[in-house]
Formats: sequence, structure tokens, C-alpha cells
Amino acid sequence: MFKHLLIPTDGSPLSERAVLKGIELAAEQGARVTGVHVSPQFHVLTYRPDSLEETRDTYAKDSEVHAKRYLDFISRTAAESKVPCETLCVISDDPFQAIIDAVRDRGCDLIVMASHGHRGIKGLLLGSETHRVLTHSGIPVLVWR
Repeated sequence: MFKHLLIPTDGSPLSERAVLKGIELAAEQGARVTGVHVSPQFHVLTYRPDSLEETRDTYAKDSEVHAKRYLDFISRTAAESKVPCETLCVISDDPFQAIIDAVRDRGCDLIVMASHGHRGIKGLLLGSETHRVLTHSGIPVLVWR
């Protein structure tokens, strides 16, 4: 049914579980996967107080290390399941848009991603990249909770 799954990851435990389920689904469907991690751009004013002490170069290196770790998890898991896999790291302050763009650019037909399950006021204030993907995607989205 599905031929090419896009699996976004932020490296969280819930995201890793969604990766496992997405790759399991891809194996069952005979599909391939593209793993994507979206890193925010460097900003002097930031919601990450620890980055205020960083320079642009150290921030870029740190982001690259994290992205590599998260995407290597997808690559290893896919290889163990004999699922064809490619990975992609994108730098953007709009993760949902980067995910939508990756779907379009890579020709994916399903997005498999986690929902962190923020509810009520916290969910409203924090927003949800998953919710944004759901409302902007032109293809099906499978949300793992």
C-alpha cells in the first residue's frame, strides 16, 4: 500500500518508538524510508539559554552531532530490518514546514511521527509540530503516541 515513508525524529524516547513502528510498517509493506531531523537555526536570542554561550560554529557542530546520532538510529534500525533507508538533516525554525517540504521533495506517501501528547493549556501554548504536520500535509500521517 505505502511505498515511501518519511519518519521525522527529534531523538526523544517517544520519537524513537515511532521510528521503530515506522520501520516495522515499512518492512511489512515492502516500502523504503527516509529519516529526517530538523535542527533549529542559530539565534543570539533563543529559547535555549545554554546556546547563549555558544558560537555559531559550536552550535552547528553540536547540532550536527545530535542529528547524526538520531539519524544513525534510523539507519541502523532500517538496516537490521532490511528496509532501504536514506536520511536527511534540515536546518529550519519551522520543523513542520521542513517535514512537509521533505515529503514533497522525496515523493513520500506516508509520514510516521510521534506526538508528545501535550494537552490543555500546555499543548495550546507550546503548540505541536505534529498538529501542524497533520493540518498541512497532503498525504496521510500516522501518529504514534
